[in-house]
Amino acid sequence: MTTSAPAPAWALHRPGGRDVALMAVAVVGISLSGPMTALVAAPALAIAFWRNAAGAAALLPVLLTTQRRSLAGVRLRDLRSSVVAGLFLAAHFAAWLPSLSMTSVAASIALVTTTPVWTALAARLTGVRLPAQVWWGLALAVAGVVLIAGVDVTVSLRALAGDGLALLGAIAAAGYVLAGARARVRLSTSAYSVVCYSTCAVVVALAALVAGIPLAGFSARDWWLIAGITVVAQLLGHTVFNLVLSSVGPTVVGLAILLEVPGALIVALVLLQQLPPLLALPGMVLVVVGVALVVRASRPRTVTEPVT
Repeated sequence: MTTSAPAPAWALHRPGGRDVALMAVAVVGISLSGPMTALVAAPALAIAFWRNAAGAAALLPVLLTTQRRSLAGVRLRDLRSSVVAGLFLAAHFAAWLPSLSMTSVAASIALVTTTPVWTALAARLTGVRLPAQVWWGLALAVAGVVLIAGVDVTVSLRALAGDGLALLGAIAAAGYVLAGARARVRLSTSAYSVVCYSTCAVVVALAALVAGIPLAGFSARDWWLIAGITVVAQLLGHTVFNLVLSSVGPTVVGLAILLEVPGALIVALVLLQQLPPLLALPGMVLVVVGVALVVRASRPRTVTEPVT
C-alpha cells in the first residue's frame, strides 16, 4: 500500500469560509481570556482549578458516549504522557496566570505565546536540524523579549517579575504540547483532554491546599468571570482551534493563535483601560514576527495549541 508524502513544513492549507469563521471565533475567545482573568479577584490557582475541572467535566460525557470505543485497548502506559502533559499544564497556569496582574496583559500574552520557540529549541536538543528561518525567528523573538523586559525594568521590578513568569508559563506550555503530541498518538482528543485536564486540576488543588489558598468562597462576580473564562478560552478558543486543526493544518492554526496578542491588547484597552508602555510595543511586534517565522518554518509537531 502506498502512502502520500507528508506536506512540507512550509505548506499552508487554504482555509475555507467556514474554517475562517471558526478561527475568528477562536481568536476572539482566546483574546478575551487574559483580560478577563486580570479582572478576577480570586487567586490564580482557583481560576486554573475550576477552568480545568470544568473542562474535564464537559468532555467526560462526550468520551463516555460518542467516543467510548476509543477507550478499547488503552493501556496504563498510554495514559502516562497525558498525565505528564497535565503536570506541565498545571505549571503553565501557575506561572502565567499571576503574571497577568503583575505586568501588562499585552506583554504577558506576547511572552507566553513564545511557546513554539521553546518547542523548536527542544527539537534541536533532540538532534533535529532547524531551518535558517527558525533561527532568524528565534533571534527576533529573543530581541523582542529583551526589549519588553528592558522597558519593564523602568516600570517596576514587579512588572519584570511578571515578564519572567509569563516566559516560564511559555516554557511549561512547550512541555505540555510535546507531551500531548505523544499522548495523542494512541488516544483520542477527548480521552487525552479528560486525563490531562483532570491531572492539572488535581495538582492545582493539592498546591492550593498546601499553600492555604481557597478554591471557593468568592464573590458572584468572580464566579461569573471564571465561568466566562472557561467558555471563551476552553470551549470557544481551545476546542474550536482543535476542531479546525485537521482541515487547515497546524501552521495556519499556529499563525492564527498569534492574533491573540493584538486582540488581547484591544480587549485590555476596552475592559481594563490598560495600555502597555509605548516603548514595549516594538518588542511585542518583534516577538510576534519571530514566533510567526518559527511556526512557519517548523515541523507541524512543534506548533502549539492554544492553552491561554
